[in-house]
Parts: sequence; C-alpha cells; structure tokens
Amino acid sequence: MEPWAPPPVPGQVGRLAVVTGGESGFGYASALALAQAGADVVVAAESEIEGRNAIGRIRPAAPAALVRLEKLDTGSLKSVSEFVARMVRSGRAVDLLINGAGVIPTLRRQTTSDGFERNLGVNYLGHFALTALLLPLLRRSRQPRVVQMSSLGHRRGAIHFDDLQLERSWFPWKAYCQSKLAMLIFARELQRRSHLYGWGLVSAAAHPGYLRGEPLGNGFGPRSLFRRLRGSLGVLASHSASAAALPALFAATAHDTRPGAFYGPSGPFELVGPPAEAHVAKSAKDPAVACRLWEVSEQLTGVTWPKE
Repeated sequence: MEPWAPPPVPGQVGRLAVVTGGESGFGYASALALAQAGADVVVAAESEIEGRNAIGRIRPAAPAALVRLEKLDTGSLKSVSEFVARMVRSGRAVDLLINGAGVIPTLRRQTTSDGFERNLGVNYLGHFALTALLLPLLRRSRQPRVVQMSSLGHRRGAIHFDDLQLERSWFPWKAYCQSKLAMLIFARELQRRSHLYGWGLVSAAAHPGYLRGEPLGNGFGPRSLFRRLRGSLGVLASHSASAAALPALFAATAHDTRPGAFYGPSGPFELVGPPAEAHVAKSAKDPAVACRLWEVSEQLTGVTWPKE
C-alpha cells in the first residue's frame, strides 16, 4: 500500500475504454480501475493467455462492467487493422483510449513484422496507426479522451530523422527513449490537430514513474549506472502497478485534465507519488519536429489522418 491516498477514479458508467497492454503491469491496473469505476473495458492484449488471465481477475472484481479481451499486437499493422475492424463491427463509440502496450530494451536490435525497429514500431508507430483508425469511433463519443504512455526516458531521447530505424547506430536505451519521446510528441500534436480540425478529442500523455519490479534494466549491463541505481533505490523509490497507473487514469478520467498535458508521479524525481503535471523536455516541444514526425509516421504506417 502506498503512503498516500490515491485520488478516486470518477464514475465511468456507460463509457467504453480500450486499454492496450491491459493484460499486465500498469495496463492491467488501469483496466481494473476503469472497470471498477463502471466502465466497459476492452483489454487489448498481445498474449491471449495473459489476456484471459487478466479478464478472469477483473470480472469478479468488477461484476457490473462488461469486460472483454481482444487480440492486438501493436508491432503488426495487420493486427492493428484487424483489431479496429472488429471494434467497428461492434458498432460502439470509444470513449477512452489508453495506449499503454510496449516493449522494453533488449540487448540486440530487433524488428517488427513490418520491418520497423521494434521499440519504435511497438511503442509508437502501432499506436499512431491505431489511434488514427479508431478516430471515427472516438469522435462518436461525447467526451473522448486519448492517453499516450510515455516515460521519464523521453528526457534522454531524440528523434533521429536521418536514421529513424536506428539501422546505423542502435543502442537499447537510445531506441527506447526515442520511442517514448515520440509518444509524448504525438500526444501534444494530436491535441493541437484536434483543436485545429475540430475532432473534439482531449489528448494527454502520462508516465508511470518507477514501477516496482520493472524489468527495464534488462537491456543494460550489470555494471551500468541504471542497474546500480535500480539496486540501490529498491522499494524506496518505486511503487506498485496500481500507483503507476494513476497518472494515466488521471489523464483519462479527471475532470480537470488539461488538454495536451503530461502527467506523472509528483514525488522526488517523478519516480513515485500522487499524479500531477510532469516535466516536458525541450525536445518534446518543437512544433517543427512534431509536424515532421507526424508526416513521417503517416508515410511509414500508410495511415492518413483526416484534415476536417
């Protein structure tokens, strides 16, 4: 239990939430909290086994909510397209979209089925395409919200337009931070375009802080600074999955969420604590970078956003 009382999630009865990566970690905690607040929840999971296990735990804890599993691999544009087709056939507006699925750094460069560098493809490009394709269902909601999960790592990131797939210069942390910076830029640019074109979305971003037991250090050597800090910080500077989900839940449901804002823990170094507005690195604020990334992302995914 955290040493502070978490803010309550406002009632979500009658609303439909889609949570990518909802089978584990803070994604599962987000799906559970939304269901307990009365929302109907789609747990969009890459692993059907883990997804079924998550559903099996959520349903008894939120018996009044309709909770279902949908297969989704954000590392596959085909999977994204098939997921959206099923959502469209269901005929229901999407009120909340939390894009939380992601991968952690590995020791070797990997690519998705579409040939994208894996961090960029799974963490960002798949969600860029997913959000675009779900836009018609989001616009059918009276109060649609979209939350992109970024990371503290965005502060160390850069968008390498000359080598976006990092084919010439790949390093685990470099790839991960680029993808999480892209997610924050995407959230901010999505809000700008929603206002410009009248889409009616509230777009925000969030980061979970430092999740207890998080395997983020697995992509780094045993003598790396990150691994040494992880060992020394331990429980004191980490928090549970339920607490790690709170910034995203705040962004998705709070009455005073600020459009285009970024939320994270409010404690020391934004590692733990109640949700509040988080620091946005200068690299995420350049409008020229945001526009160029948007255009490149459309070209790579083959998904074109409307301009009305």
